[in-house]
This record gives sequence, C-alpha cells and structure tokens, in this order.
Amino acid sequence: MTCYDRRDVGLLLLRLSTGGVLAAHGAQKLFGWFGGHGLVGTGQFMESVGFAPGKASATAAGVAEAGGGVLLALGLATPVAGASAAGAMAGAAALHVSNGFFAQEGGYEYAASLGLAAAGLAVTGPGRLSLDHLLGHIFDRNWMVPAALGVTAAATAAVIGARSRRLRETVVTEQEVLFEE
Repeated sequence: MTCYDRRDVGLLLLRLSTGGVLAAHGAQKLFGWFGGHGLVGTGQFMESVGFAPGKASATAAGVAEAGGGVLLALGLATPVAGASAAGAMAGAAALHVSNGFFAQEGGYEYAASLGLAAAGLAVTGPGRLSLDHLLGHIFDRNWMVPAALGVTAAATAAVIGARSRRLRETVVTEQEVLFEE
C-alpha cells in the first residue's frame, strides 16, 4: 500500500489548479469556449499587439496553454508541460509589462504567477499522485527539465524579440508619416 504524504497532495492541488486555469485559457483561444474569441478573434488581437502572424501566434499560445495545462493537471510529461505553459505566460507577461505589475491595472501579475507556478512544477516534478509516477517517469526524466526549459526559453525569447522589433518599426514608421505631414 502506498502512503501519500502532504507534498504529493500539495503538488496535486497545485497541478490541478494551475493546469485547469491554463487549459481554460487555451480553450478560449483555440475554440472560443468560456467567453473566448477562438482562433480568428484571438489571432486578430495578437496581430494588433505585434504578434505576427496572428493566427499562428494564437494557435501556438492556445496549444501551449491548453496542452500544457491538461498535461500539468494530469501530471504527465511534466517538464515539457510546465515549460510550454511557462513560455506562453512569458509571452503574455511581455504583452502586459507596460501596464505595471498589478492585474487590476492590466499588468503582468497574473501571467507571471501562472508562468512561475508552471515552471516550478516542471522543476519540482508532479509528485506520486500523477500519471508520470504511474508510468515510471518515462516522460519525466531529470535531463528533460533543463532541456525543456532551455528550448522554451530560447523560443520565447525569439518570439518576444520579434514582437519588440515589430513594435519599434511600427513606431518609427508612424513617426516618419507624422514628420512628412
């Protein structure tokens, strides 16, 4: 008989809550569920804030959130699930950083909290109340943690960097138009 300790229960609660919220946000983007705008509406929004192409950006964010969230909740492939969700939340935080920290002002507080919780789960592991544990951790090896976080960090930095360049170019173009008038 296996005796689960409070660490296992705590990790289960953290996985279920973080994963559930992420999955719901991803479903808003992908399917328009829970008051979301689906791929078309989310893609248009993402294009308007500098993530291009918009529909591909919406798809990537939605898959990272929904897929990462479901996998985190299940405790399956935890390093990849946590890293992908953390990457999506880093992109969301970059979008909101100009509004300051607090979410009530449109800041990055909420995205950062979800992203850090997902990254923390990737590093800590899912606990014994998980599919990873049940399957002998075949998708949760120690080497997978730095690999998943490293690949996700590089991809996220590239996406956020491209957005920043696009936004700077837009400002320069708008200033040139104003100067010519």
